[in-house]
Amino acid sequence: MNVENTQSQMRKGILEYCILALTSKGEVYASDIISSLKEAKLIVVEGTLYPLLTRLKNAGLLKYEWKESDQGPPRKYYSLTEAGEVFKSELNNTWKELTSSVSKITQ
Repeated sequence: MNVENTQSQMRKGILEYCILALTSKGEVYASDIISSLKEAKLIVVEGTLYPLLTRLKNAGLLKYEWKESDQGPPRKYYSLTEAGEVFKSELNNTWKELTSSVSKITQ
């Protein structure tokens, strides 16, 4: 069994939650999301992020707005919808329960 594969699957499983958490802080540009995820060592490439953003938008959890940029073409900024805020809150509760359970087992 390959440990890197398992680590990758664990990271992928929490990306949606992390994206919702990042967008809950206000409007955010996709490259800023990528930077934050890389900084947290949840390495993501654009090819992974954009389908997730689209899926979250299509589910009604995210919305976006085009804004003019001083450095080129308009940019798409993402933020949470009301439904996204509720969903993120539910995931936050699940995350707390999950981390507590895993800690009890692994300690």
